[in-house]
Amino acid sequence: MLRLDIITVLPEMLETPLNCSILKRAQEKGLVQIHLHNLRDYSTDKRHRRVDDYPFGGQAGMVLQCEPVDRAIASLKRQRAYDEVIYTSPDGETFNQSVANQLSMGENLIILCGRYKGVDYRIREHLITREISIGDYVLTGGELAAAVIADAIVRIIPGAVGDEQSALSDSFQDRLLAPPVYTRPADYKGWKVPDVLLSGHEANIREWELRQAVERTERLRPDLL
Repeated sequence: MLRLDIITVLPEMLETPLNCSILKRAQEKGLVQIHLHNLRDYSTDKRHRRVDDYPFGGQAGMVLQCEPVDRAIASLKRQRAYDEVIYTSPDGETFNQSVANQLSMGENLIILCGRYKGVDYRIREHLITREISIGDYVLTGGELAAAVIADAIVRIIPGAVGDEQSALSDSFQDRLLAPPVYTRPADYKGWKVPDVLLSGHEANIREWELRQAVERTERLRPDLL
């Protein structure tokens, strides 16, 4: 079973997305445990529970302090060993299906959600094992990125999705975009489903799907080829 520990200053921002749909069912089935940890619980400032301060050098913005982050990670590490301590950062490696597949095979993962101007760089130097970005843009914090990472990881754990073959045939699993999909009715307002999909000929259908996947990838995401 995979365990995800997410450290954040806004746990309420993650409570709903991590407890719906496939992620909820995966937890109910005992396939994954997802635990949210409020970084402010590890602050030494008992009155204001402050976890940030001004950056040295006079830059604008605020920075997450070393001590509360260190205390939070150390507390978790005293209980178990972790495969990765991940930091959500716009300058990390780009998250993709290959990374999701790798992480889904782990046992224990920590995700530290970035916030403000970032985290004191000493945390990144000494405690973080992997930095991940979900794209070349900046969010107000790493919570949404953590939710994206968690969703992508959990849905490919065997048993999380009712039809496991469906997850294995998703876009990017074979570095190809998925082929078009259709459902009933076969003719809607004159918009018809391709005849091959109605033929029942399995080999021809698979061949058509592969051609469509390659064509769509060449046209829309040639960088994947």
